[in-house]
Amino acid sequence: MNTRFYNGKILTMKNNMEVLEQELWVVGNKIEYIGDKKESNIKWNREIDLKGNLILPGFKNAHTHSAMTFLRSRADDLPLQEWLNNQVFPREAQLLPEDIYWLSRLAILEYLSSGITSNFDMYFHPREIAKASYDSGFRTVIVGALNDFTQSIEEIEEYYLELNNNEKYDDLISYKLGFHAEYTTSKNLLKGIVELSEKYKAPVWTHNSETLREVNDCINRNGMTPTAYLDSLGIYDNGGGGYHCVYLNEEDKKIFKEKNLTIVTNPSSNIKLASGIARIDKFLEMGIPIAIGTDGPASNNALDMFREMFLVSGLTKVKTQDASVVDGNDVLKMATTVGALAMGLNNCDVLEKGKVADLIVIDLNRPNMQPLNNVSKNIVYSGSKENIKMTMINGEILYENGEFNVGIEVEKIYEKANEITKRIR
Repeated sequence: MNTRFYNGKILTMKNNMEVLEQELWVVGNKIEYIGDKKESNIKWNREIDLKGNLILPGFKNAHTHSAMTFLRSRADDLPLQEWLNNQVFPREAQLLPEDIYWLSRLAILEYLSSGITSNFDMYFHPREIAKASYDSGFRTVIVGALNDFTQSIEEIEEYYLELNNNEKYDDLISYKLGFHAEYTTSKNLLKGIVELSEKYKAPVWTHNSETLREVNDCINRNGMTPTAYLDSLGIYDNGGGGYHCVYLNEEDKKIFKEKNLTIVTNPSSNIKLASGIARIDKFLEMGIPIAIGTDGPASNNALDMFREMFLVSGLTKVKTQDASVVDGNDVLKMATTVGALAMGLNNCDVLEKGKVADLIVIDLNRPNMQPLNNVSKNIVYSGSKENIKMTMINGEILYENGEFNVGIEVEKIYEKANEITKRIR
């Protein structure tokens, strides 16, 4: 599909926060041109008058569990361990592989309407996750969910080879090594992950230091924090990072810095489960890369990047009692470019010629976006899902003006999700 966008604004995320008033052309699945109006021999499928609205790289949801949509508002108002052991794990045990497909498709609808063009998804049955994303035209990076109760080292390697095969899924699907957490994964399995990481020179991802209890229990078991323990085993020798990272001590932060690891912060989930508030300001001071994730729809419960961006900045300001920390422009980078690089999506990080056309259109002609004193700060501090006018992935428009183009009627997805939810008690 060839699409010409004109009469609008462009925030490429390449040159700080400079807003361009130029055209953007998409030919096939890639950006062909960004610049002033000029003549072209390209046969356009659509020429879109932006009417002053803004094109931006799509948001990257760098940590989520998409298929947990079936638990939305069914396991609320509980602390993490009770939530996991008494509500989540027993119900997850009832899921069928085909359930993962439909529940993931439901999450994808929400991602699209929130301007999210790719996600970093950790859950069971990765082939079903891949199929749901591919059938929707959505870009997903799947991460291993290995633990003592599900998957194996052999399966993780099989998934790694199969789901990184672009001949089957084009380039919409990829796979990273990962495991659930230190407290659910035996030392033998962790050593197996280290061997795979070394074999393929691949990064490793996991939940890390989400709660104070998790950290203290790890110290009691191993004499070290989760970060130090995993590092001592060689988990981070080929990079990767951690989800949450609310309770990192100085040694932990040094490990993240020295190994060039990325922290993926999940503020909504952390405050809903009363896990704590991450010190984003300290990570920024040390130059540790920070991306943003929603976490799953059972612990959030919304898959909304606007809410996450506001909280990343706002919670840290409250925590430090300093309104100057965590600048909104830094937060916008976390939600777009840093997330892309963390997920290995180096061709989807910014808007420039030759990059894949994963982009969104922000409606600036809404009351919450006026006046246009500072477009990037408006997105972080006053933006909402109502401002997502269009979501394009791989050159295809999958969401526009409240309508979805995902290869199936959305009512069918809602119907299947509700059937699954009624079956699981």
